[in-house]
Amino acid sequence: MSADITPFRIDIPQAELDDLRERLARTRSPYPVPGAASDWDRGIPAGYLRDLAAYWADGFDWRACEAELNTYEQFVTEIDGQTIHFVHLRSPEPDATPLLLNHSYPTSFVEFLAASGPLTDPRAHGGDPADAFHVVIPSLPGFTFSSPLSARGWNLERTALAFGELMTRLGYERFGVEGGDLGAGVTGRVADLLPDRVIGAHTHGDRLQLGMVGEDLPVPDGLNDGELEELEAAQQRWSRTKGYRVLHSTEPNALSAGLADSPVLQLAWIAEKFSEWAHPATPISRENVLITASLYWFTRTGPAAADFYWELAHAGNTGWGGSSPVPQGQSLFYSDPVVRRVLAAGNSGS
Repeated sequence: MSADITPFRIDIPQAELDDLRERLARTRSPYPVPGAASDWDRGIPAGYLRDLAAYWADGFDWRACEAELNTYEQFVTEIDGQTIHFVHLRSPEPDATPLLLNHSYPTSFVEFLAASGPLTDPRAHGGDPADAFHVVIPSLPGFTFSSPLSARGWNLERTALAFGELMTRLGYERFGVEGGDLGAGVTGRVADLLPDRVIGAHTHGDRLQLGMVGEDLPVPDGLNDGELEELEAAQQRWSRTKGYRVLHSTEPNALSAGLADSPVLQLAWIAEKFSEWAHPATPISRENVLITASLYWFTRTGPAAADFYWELAHAGNTGWGGSSPVPQGQSLFYSDPVVRRVLAAGNSGS
């Protein structure tokens, strides 16, 4: 195994862009169901998806996005037989703290780029230079440019150990770690497996976590009637939106065949969650939806994302939970006060 670290630039061949537009132009849409053109009760509405796909084909400027992404220093290396892509942004502050950021699903390394300026150079953003970080943002194994998957078995533990090795190669013996959703799982495992190296761990989440109580999280003792009602409502909301995870975790192959071959399916699979999970007051822009869909499509890694969930569901130790002496904190957004009770009873993850 080579420990070489190689500079990386995104450069999608023009033939891939032409192929995407041709496939979108040949899309076969389902017959419309009267009255269901804009209703989200069955998932992403056909009209919304049609308009988004049309903009992807004829209005979205991938080359401009590609140029913007290439302003961030990117690299690849091989760890445990797997190509690992990562962004590495060193702070101008010499005493900055190394920070490993773990993205979630259905996002990518792009998830953290908007925050990278204040993190690496707080002085330039009105902050305290003592709060500066050297930022490392890897792509999860099998996601976007950390592809293709070299083998089965890439679960939270294996990923956490690989990212620990990545920090070693970059010269960071001690570091902080942060992540949400799948990235929260990786963050927790890094803290569990490498406690002597991790300065502190932080995870972020949202209201979905309340719906996972009784499934991924323990039901806390002593909930009053009002809290139990809130919990039941959250569980019902989660049951209506977790179909993606059921498919990913059980029989992903048929779905994966479609994700690799149909850009509309890949777009729908991502855009649906971006819309359903975002705070209504701060919806995710269609530009960001299409950046993510494009990254998954051009790298053919929607199937690998599904495979990651399968590995989690079939691991002897899923990796969620556990304990670590590392100082840890959590931030929850668009959430519910009952979640605080839940997180006091067990660690989070989705």
